[in-house]
Amino acid sequence: MINFADAPDVVAPQLLGCVLTIGEVSLRITEVEAYLGANDEASHAYRGKTARNAAMFGPPGCLYVYNSYGIHKAGNIVCWPDGTAGGVLLRAGAIVAGSDVAQARRGDVHPHSRLAQGPGNLGKALGLLIEHNHSPISQDPTDAEAGFLLVSPDEPVDYMTGPRIGISKNTEPHWRFWVPGDPTVSKKRG
Repeated sequence: MINFADAPDVVAPQLLGCVLTIGEVSLRITEVEAYLGANDEASHAYRGKTARNAAMFGPPGCLYVYNSYGIHKAGNIVCWPDGTAGGVLLRAGAIVAGSDVAQARRGDVHPHSRLAQGPGNLGKALGLLIEHNHSPISQDPTDAEAGFLLVSPDEPVDYMTGPRIGISKNTEPHWRFWVPGDPTVSKKRG
């Protein structure tokens, strides 16, 4: 079981290979990025708590969902103890259940590996909404009432790490983690 009260850069690689289920869609997480709140100029919480980023301040193990570029919904899993901002951005995943629902949400996307490639596409495929902000994530596979369920793989997943992408501040730390060779992982541009 993942301890979400740990630092985002500790939690991030543990999320790789986990299956996240929201409603009818499940995906295996293949790429994430850690954001370290007040210690990270690229974090939404760098300048302090606002109405938009309040979910990042806890409790740990909840969702922080926000509008990205005014059109996409991106999702983070909140980390660190309650009151300390941090989170792990869900960047990419492989749809393992509910692919027809994810395909309907995303439109005519080919190849199938692109359904949840990139944070906005992942959010759309999962059906993330701003209303999901602050929602707790259960790690109990027997929790039939869980709206948001995260199940860890039986064995840790091999991963690579490097600089985060799609940001312009604090780009040096290697806080992006991904499953090497997985076709769902975001392609670095530029």
